[in-house]
Amino acid sequence: MKIGIDTMGGDFAPIEAIKGAKDYLAGNSDAQLFLIGDEEKIGPLLTEYSLPAEACTVVHAPQVIDMHEHPIKALKEKQQSSIAVGFGLLAKNKIDAFISAGNTGAMLVGAMYSLNPVEGVLRPTISTIIPKENGGTGLLLDVGLNSDCKPEQLNQFAIMGSVYAQNILGIENPRVALINIGEEEGKGNLLAQAAYALLKVNRHINFIGNAEGRDIFIDKADVLVCDGFTGNIILKLAESFYEITQRKGINHEYLDRFNFENHGGTPVLGVSKPVIIGHGISKSKAFKNMIILAQQMIEKDILGKLKSELEN
Repeated sequence: MKIGIDTMGGDFAPIEAIKGAKDYLAGNSDAQLFLIGDEEKIGPLLTEYSLPAEACTVVHAPQVIDMHEHPIKALKEKQQSSIAVGFGLLAKNKIDAFISAGNTGAMLVGAMYSLNPVEGVLRPTISTIIPKENGGTGLLLDVGLNSDCKPEQLNQFAIMGSVYAQNILGIENPRVALINIGEEEGKGNLLAQAAYALLKVNRHINFIGNAEGRDIFIDKADVLVCDGFTGNIILKLAESFYEITQRKGINHEYLDRFNFENHGGTPVLGVSKPVIIGHGISKSKAFKNMIILAQQMIEKDILGKLKSELEN
């Protein structure tokens, strides 16, 4: 198993990526890590943090795509950037998964255009973990990749989210709900109404109907489906409340579960290889958890199971 890490992506690169790799290797020996970045910058860190040479391969990538660069333009002009090199390795099957806390747009563009979509997928999607009040965990998708959606895409998001929830979150028969402005069938805009009709007859999922905003953090559903515009607003709102509690010194075990580092990053579901995107402010804990997630996706063949479910 070979996992590529963009060591130059993120506000605290490359040191936090290297520290995350070290923490991962301290508890695991299943993966060979490909550390992609500027050799002059990451080489001394490998010595400083005593990363085992037999578990790490350095791939030189002298360029960096900055956070505010235009994704398509940057990928075209910076062919030797850590993100471009990472996707090149992934496309050529030299690594099995790729993770980065760098430019989100460049990661999404790279995933969309460097890799083939899983057969049958209309549009890939990204998700986020939802901490439930009762201690459980749910999944919300899409959270920003597809601002405008068609009903058929939401129907597929429900299938992909269910496969992920079953295999990564360990939920045997995940309940799927459609984010809407009311519980009753027939509520919502044209997209929600048309999507409801498809979800209702989808035998590959356990559809339970609509969920309102007040239902997101309680134990009503395990997979919550919406367009990326709505999902991104929900995600950023939740992040802002967590940041406010931290600034005000409000501590509670439930609120602590909103710390993104506990989950590492979000996978791009629907492309042919595991791609994990982390927050720009990721530190070592987030990098470690992204590597673990990539390992889980490879071991459990999540993308193969997505393909099988969609074919059926």
